[in-house]
Amino acid sequence: MHFGVLGSGIIGLTTALELQKEFPTARVSVIADRFNEDTVSYVAAGIFRPGTSFMGPTQKITQQWMTDAFNYWDELRRSKEAPLAGVCQLSGYIYSRTSPSIVRNHFIEKLLPVYRRATEEELRLCNGGWKYGSFFTTCLTESRLFLPYATKKFLENGGEVVRQHVNSFFEVPQNIDLLLNCTGMGAKELCGDQHLVPIRGQVLKVRAPWVKTAFYGDYDTYVLPGFETVTLGGCRQFDSYNTEWCKYDSMAIRERCYDLLPSLRKAEIVRECVGLRPHRSVVRVEPELITNPEGRRLKVVHNYGHGGYGVTTAPGTAMYAVRLVRDLLAGNSKL
Repeated sequence: MHFGVLGSGIIGLTTALELQKEFPTARVSVIADRFNEDTVSYVAAGIFRPGTSFMGPTQKITQQWMTDAFNYWDELRRSKEAPLAGVCQLSGYIYSRTSPSIVRNHFIEKLLPVYRRATEEELRLCNGGWKYGSFFTTCLTESRLFLPYATKKFLENGGEVVRQHVNSFFEVPQNIDLLLNCTGMGAKELCGDQHLVPIRGQVLKVRAPWVKTAFYGDYDTYVLPGFETVTLGGCRQFDSYNTEWCKYDSMAIRERCYDLLPSLRKAEIVRECVGLRPHRSVVRVEPELITNPEGRRLKVVHNYGHGGYGVTTAPGTAMYAVRLVRDLLAGNSKL
């Protein structure tokens, strides 16, 4: 068998690794024109904290994605490869002045080792007059480290990387038996998918080694410590294709984060990053049989539309996508 994986972001790489695990004798090729720092995944802060609006085909499947993903990251965190993979444990607070429901998360309250209500004393740890809060302990995956780690592991397992821009599924090599589409925003043109919408994000990476805890506030305000830098954010601009850095967004992010944690005012700004999150109201992980005008048929399993939760859910949707592959090959698919 020869599998092709379109896309080399975190969705593509975790899917490729799962394919190698499930089909150890198969040939697996990752086909992409962007790698590492040129992918949207590279910008992500990578904390395991899915949004409560995240949705797969059913509630049961969505929860299974979350459970599988967290167990994957937590197992990697416990391994000796954790520093190389960029995975660590992180605790943090979610604050709100608006509603107690904002600081709750049905996906992870029973999944994480710790998820509890913040005490009155903890509500005063940060400026803002917070009324509601939660404390939690989770995993963080720094894509800057994980992407090259996953690529190296993929190649060591016998995988191959093909640098190619693809405008059509039928531009992939003809000897590929089954294709996995992990192209993120690229799927909008590739699939003609009008349900796929960019949500623009902008963050600052600062050097603040004294910050060891994550903090979330209202208005998409967050402070997330990583291995070398701290991510300050953010913004969620629906249906914006602007990939240019915006000084006004930067000013707003700094003001909100500095108000939340005043010590950040002395932090050195290392870089500012922009990315377009590939949002789909229902994340698309499903099989499709496509045919071109010449009659060539190709089996495709889609895996895209994760929005801002690609790092969070990548292993879970990758495992699910590979199960769909297995069903297709066994003739158990609905196709």
